[in-house]
Amino acid sequence: MGGQSSSTQTQQSQTTPWTAAQPMLQGILSQLNTGLGNTGLTSAETGALNTLQSNAALGNPYAGQIGGYAQSLFGGGGANAQAGNVRDNLTTLRSQITPYANGSMIGNNPALAAQLAQIQADVGNSVNSQFAAAGRDLSGANQMAYGRGVAAAEAPVIAAQYNQDVNNQINAANALYNGGNTTANTLSGMQQNYLANQGQGVTAAQSALDAQNYGANATLAEEAQRRGIPVQALSLLAQIGVPIGQLGQQSNGTSNTTQEMSGADQFAKLAGGIGSILKFTPSDMRLKEDVAPVGQLFDGTPVYGYRYKGAPAYHIGLMAQDVERSAPHAVIEINGYKAVDYRAATEASRKIGEVG
Repeated sequence: MGGQSSSTQTQQSQTTPWTAAQPMLQGILSQLNTGLGNTGLTSAETGALNTLQSNAALGNPYAGQIGGYAQSLFGGGGANAQAGNVRDNLTTLRSQITPYANGSMIGNNPALAAQLAQIQADVGNSVNSQFAAAGRDLSGANQMAYGRGVAAAEAPVIAAQYNQDVNNQINAANALYNGGNTTANTLSGMQQNYLANQGQGVTAAQSALDAQNYGANATLAEEAQRRGIPVQALSLLAQIGVPIGQLGQQSNGTSNTTQEMSGADQFAKLAGGIGSILKFTPSDMRLKEDVAPVGQLFDGTPVYGYRYKGAPAYHIGLMAQDVERSAPHAVIEINGYKAVDYRAATEASRKIGEVG
């Protein structure tokens, strides 16, 4: 599909390479002219930006708490606060168990002395009463019988108590050993928590700085939007209008001009003018030459290298005919040629890539 126009004028001539498209172009230009008056901030945008500015001026309400938290972490976060109590507990344990652990309590049991005294009294009463009845109390035989009786009665008690005292000594020594290990492990764990808290303090310190700078950064961001929104609107309109304006040609003086453009060239120029707003790129295989496959997307859609007919630049991209089979919603037709919305065309492939 092609277009041709020619004119002969004495003072000024203008060529319009695609006469059939003029009504559409005029409609677009009319809308662009209307849009030029609406590139400033809307009332809603102004209100939103003013709110951001007010909030930024107040700063981060939690900056003080964040700073205090960071300072506490740098001091260990109280991880060793109970270390003194842990050491005191070990000292108390040592003072209470050491006499048993060092053996000084073996044979030094007040309860044992009382028990032995009771045995002596019971044996004496039994033996002495027997000899008194026979009229032989306080005799040598009486004393010997008493001694043997006491020794026989006390020997197993003394042996049992000795064994118990030795067991007590061993248990006390083990208790001191375990208590020392437990205290050491507890203090070591506290120290590790102390160091870990200091490490977290580094991160918290950055958060504290961010909180202190919150207001200034928020103000900068708000002002960037206040400046950027109108510029973006003008830039968008310029991207649409400038290519359209370049479709025509003017000259002064007397001239006979005939300009011919192929359908591919005309489509490419027009699509380049409105592509930024419609987000469609001319991708019809009929517009391309020197086509060669170079790979494929995650969903299997082929990718080619090519040149637009009559243009020297080499591109890599998709063919509208391929995209139409897998994502027909991503393809439109403008004056007989197909164009592709690359974002919609590659959506399925992006999702596969994210999962992979």
